[in-house]
Amino acid sequence: MELNTSYDIELSPIAERAKLQPLPQNQIDPTKAKFPWCLVWTPFPVVSWLAPFFGHVGICREDGAVIDFSGSHELNVDNFRFGPVARYVQLDPEQCCFPPNLSAHKCKDHYRHVDLGTALTWDQALQSSMREYETKTHNIFTCNCHSFVANCLNRMCYGRSMDWNMVTVAALILYKGHCVGFWGIVRSFLPFVAVACSGVLMVGWPFLLGLLIVALLVFGWFVLATYLGNITEC
Repeated sequence: MELNTSYDIELSPIAERAKLQPLPQNQIDPTKAKFPWCLVWTPFPVVSWLAPFFGHVGICREDGAVIDFSGSHELNVDNFRFGPVARYVQLDPEQCCFPPNLSAHKCKDHYRHVDLGTALTWDQALQSSMREYETKTHNIFTCNCHSFVANCLNRMCYGRSMDWNMVTVAALILYKGHCVGFWGIVRSFLPFVAVACSGVLMVGWPFLLGLLIVALLVFGWFVLATYLGNITEC
């Protein structure tokens, strides 16, 4: 399979040093699908209809282009899989650790950060994670879009933390995410509401109990897959 290499960006030493300066907060532009320094989310077919907190996530470059891991050895750039962005949360690049040397680390986990791999800029961190994940086999439960985003955040040590995982990425988007206008709300919740109402009309109120069980099973499996990583390593 031919891989998309449009994310490869060669920077001169001067450009790299310039990139170390504080970055301006670019404006989000949903009409052009540009979400600089954001985590983004869109509903996943069928599963999101039953458990609306579950969906497909990606992370955006400094120019706002969305990057997502959507299949084995498959990384998309500026072509978000499963539809337009429905929810986003913009991150602060100043909360990242981009050390030019070991003594310049802002994070507490100097050596863990070095072992994983450091970068000088946001985009370089994303590029490094992409190179790692283009060799991985996608698995919806253990090696997926959430684990790719977590790898990116750990590589840049976002929030001075290297403890990002599938659960913490999902929680960040769920609790701090903003819907992209009215249609973002519709795409996020209307399918679930339609399925729930149809099920109640056809089966009765026990259908809602069934939906709750499905949601708990999905949530429980992701928690186990995340915190029993020695068994289900990506």
